[in-house]
Amino acid sequence: MIVREHEREFTMIEQHHHADTSFQIMGNWREDLFKKNALRKSVEYAIAKHDCGWQPFDIEPFWNEKDQAPYTFMNFPEPAKIVLYKNGIDEVEASDPYAAALCSEHYSRFLVNNKDHASRKFIQHEKERRERIFSSISSFDHDAFDFHYALLQLGDNLSLYLCLNEPEPTAESIHPFFKKGVAVSEPLKSFLDGTIQPNWKRENHIHLDPFPFKKPFTVTLKQKTVKKTAISEQGLIDSYISTPYEELTYQFDEK
Repeated sequence: MIVREHEREFTMIEQHHHADTSFQIMGNWREDLFKKNALRKSVEYAIAKHDCGWQPFDIEPFWNEKDQAPYTFMNFPEPAKIVLYKNGIDEVEASDPYAAALCSEHYSRFLVNNKDHASRKFIQHEKERRERIFSSISSFDHDAFDFHYALLQLGDNLSLYLCLNEPEPTAESIHPFFKKGVAVSEPLKSFLDGTIQPNWKRENHIHLDPFPFKKPFTVTLKQKTVKKTAISEQGLIDSYISTPYEELTYQFDEK
C-alpha cells in the first residue's frame, strides 16, 4: 500500500493500481528507443504485473500500531514482503517467464543488502529462477534484459512520483525520493542524462524533460481517501472497504 497522510485522512493507493499506472505510462515509450521489440509485450506485462503479489494484502490493509497509521510498502514487515514477492513472481511466470525474470530481478535488488536467512534464501531462489528462464531462451541477450529492466524501473519511478507526491509539489514538499528528479538507471543514461525532471504546469498536467515518449499522453490512477474518524469508529479494514475509489487523471507532455 502507498499512503500519504493528511490531518484528517489517509490517501491510500493499492500497489497493483500503481503498477497499472506504470504500465499506462510505459506503453507510450518510443519504438525507436526500445531494444528487442519482439519482447515488448513481455516487458509491458512485467511492468503491469510487477506488484501483483501485493493485491491480496492491500484489499484488506494492515494497521501499524506503533505509527497509528496504515502499513506502507516501505515499512511493511520484511518476512511478509518476501512471501508476497515470491507469490507475485510465481503468478507472472505462469503467464510469461521473461516477464517473471524481470520481476524477479526487481525484487531481488530490494533485498540484496539484507543478511537475514529468509532474504538470502529468497535471493538464491530467484537467482536460480532467472538462470532457469534464461537458459530456456534461445540466444538470450543480457544487455537487452538489463535495458528492459531499466524500463520497468523507470515506469515504477514515474508512477511512484504521482503516488507519493501531492499535486503540484513545491521544492520543500516533494517526496525525498524525487528531490533531484526521477532517477534513470545506466542502460537509459546515454539518451536521458541520468534523470527525468517532472515540472507541474497545473494540478493534473506535468511536463517531462527529457520526454522519451511517442506523444503527449494521459494516464489514470485509482486511490481512496479514508477518513481518520471512520478508522476510529469502524477499524481500518471496514472503513477502507466501504470507501469508494477515486480515479485521478494526469497528462504528460514535453517541456
